[in-house]
Amino acid sequence: MLQYNKSTRLVVLFAIMFVIVFTACKDDADQGPDANAIYEQEDQNARPAINTVFNATDMDKNNFNTTIPSEQATFASAFETRLLALNPGYTTNALGLDATTFTGILATDVLNVSTTGTTTFFDGTNVLTGRNLMDDVIDVELLLIFGGPDGSVNPGLTSDNVSSNDVAFLNEFPYLGNPH
Repeated sequence: MLQYNKSTRLVVLFAIMFVIVFTACKDDADQGPDANAIYEQEDQNARPAINTVFNATDMDKNNFNTTIPSEQATFASAFETRLLALNPGYTTNALGLDATTFTGILATDVLNVSTTGTTTFFDGTNVLTGRNLMDDVIDVELLLIFGGPDGSVNPGLTSDNVSSNDVAFLNEFPYLGNPH
């Protein structure tokens, strides 16, 4: 059996640390954002289809996508005009929101998240508290635009009649189904 004195143990310990540190490290030059690059936002999609439906022109859609959420309220009046053109009979929706209030909420494209309650886009009770993969956000948006105060007005316009995703979601991260 080999015996090590104190200085030999220190040399061995430093050698082991050296090997661990330098074999675990790698060149980080290619990781992280380039400090000299200019990044531009190209799309927002916290609430799917809102930009597509409520901005009429490609220019408006592009402007909306590149506007930071804190400045998106400038789109609210155009959204309201478009809402009333799509549904001239709009009074309030299933959330009890009039056109001005509803389009003011939609104009800020952020995904609100409840950290203490149910996470859902809309389940009849909980409203815009997040979004699950299984949430049928297009049906919810159609219901809120065309369904009236109790969701029963314009029944032919309150669903896209797509009942589920075309590929099953996974039970583990990344959860999205495999592409096909």
